[in-house]
Amino acid sequence: MSRGDKKIILAPSLLSCDFYDVGKQLELLKSIGLEYLHLDVMDGVFVPNITFGQPVIKSLRKKCDMIFDVHLMITKPERYIDDFFKAGADIITVHYEATDNCRAVLENIRCKGIKSAVSIKPATPVSEIFGLLDCCDMVLIMSVEPGFGGQKFMPDMLDKVRLLKKQIAEMKLDTVIEIDGGIDMTNAAACINAGVDILVAGSSVFGKPDITAAAEGIIRAAKGKSI
Repeated sequence: MSRGDKKIILAPSLLSCDFYDVGKQLELLKSIGLEYLHLDVMDGVFVPNITFGQPVIKSLRKKCDMIFDVHLMITKPERYIDDFFKAGADIITVHYEATDNCRAVLENIRCKGIKSAVSIKPATPVSEIFGLLDCCDMVLIMSVEPGFGGQKFMPDMLDKVRLLKKQIAEMKLDTVIEIDGGIDMTNAAACINAGVDILVAGSSVFGKPDITAAAEGIIRAAKGKSI
């Protein structure tokens, strides 16, 4: 799963899955080599939607050994870091806009021995988080307004990716870049070429009749191969 020497990681977003059949769907995705699972947690306050919380993640953890990439779209995420860590998160992403002391939250996540990440909404300049990069293992660039799946990709968000990639290189960091929102076969290659390391895809995978074919199609497209 690489484009040249670059590893391409696809993280399907559970938000778009069929929860009645979630176990079978995750096994299908694992069967084609996918390692990451993106878990969107929304509180109905920071974003205008409510999804699932720690109990669902804890339940999934019992049967699923994928890397749990937990995206907290909640106000004051510092209140729940311990809970999501105990539920089985491998990566916890918090929003820069959701807390008064993002650095303290990121450092707390790292202290637990898991990966820390920060995310920004489309309207937030990426330069706002440059001062946090030294305590981030990952940065999540939102390419839609957070809160609902199935939205249209915002191509101008790739300018943020390019600026971020340059800053990471200048600081000599290993921070990876993830993008989430409207990712599909038509824009996967552009994201990778801009400097993205991890593609999050929801409805373009789980919303398709054949989810493994959909996932493989995005990976092929990201490699620059025929779709």
